[in-house]
Amino acid sequence: MENRRTFLAKAGILACGLIIGPGALLAKQQHTIGLQLYTLRDQLPVDVKSVIKKVADSGYKEIETFGYNQAYNGYWGLPNKDFAQLLKDLGLNTPSGHYDFNQFFTTGGTDDINAYIKAAHILGQKFIIIPALHPELFQTVDDFKKVSEKMNAAGILLKKEGLKLGYHNHNFEWKPIDGTTFYDTLLDNTDPELLYLELDIFFMKNIGQDPIAYLDKYKNRYRLVHIKDMDKANQDENTEVGNGAIDFKLILAKAKKVGVKYLIVEQENFTNIDPFVSIKQSGDYVKNIL
Repeated sequence: MENRRTFLAKAGILACGLIIGPGALLAKQQHTIGLQLYTLRDQLPVDVKSVIKKVADSGYKEIETFGYNQAYNGYWGLPNKDFAQLLKDLGLNTPSGHYDFNQFFTTGGTDDINAYIKAAHILGQKFIIIPALHPELFQTVDDFKKVSEKMNAAGILLKKEGLKLGYHNHNFEWKPIDGTTFYDTLLDNTDPELLYLELDIFFMKNIGQDPIAYLDKYKNRYRLVHIKDMDKANQDENTEVGNGAIDFKLILAKAKKVGVKYLIVEQENFTNIDPFVSIKQSGDYVKNIL
């Protein structure tokens, strides 16, 4: 299966009488589990309405979109307004979506961004997320800085429209070049109020980086987390959350502490399991165990 290039600490207990305070209860309730629809990229084009209903039936209350098609101004044959109505009818919210920004970073054109802004407003999204950039755009430290400048510019465009720009990491952002990496340079050269971060735990662990260290260093920038487990036998493959090699408890406790608001399950490959069984299993684990 092709990989794409194109998020609980326990409630606090008051020392006096060991009574759980109302603030702690509120903290447990503020995170709703979402699903990144890329997980079901093979199923969605076949019958988008049926697939989205199965997502809702699996217990999810939020989804993160991908696959916006500007040619028909919507998703898998459904115009934005019809897709938004489908989500509303099924009790689903979509606080964030992945949108392709390669045109902007290549040519500087903003037609795509303007279309994404309109789509996000119709769907009620708060975050427009860059899922990845072509690695050709960041081959030198000078490239890193140029991309950072354009990130700030894109963030300004979205902020004017009441939206937030986010960046989702893969693993290739940590390729060392001249004593630094694209990811570190990007974070150090972008305005925290213009570029927020979506932490893909799997990809960060896959490349040997520590998610907790980044959550500590860049407090208040991470707002979304992709919860995606690592297969124990093959660290380049995914498995259902709870079945793999990643211990999410400390990572998610730290994520909540520094301001992460959205916990999003994602899986990019399936082994001997129906995808809809898989997403329910992962969602149930996050809700009931983490």
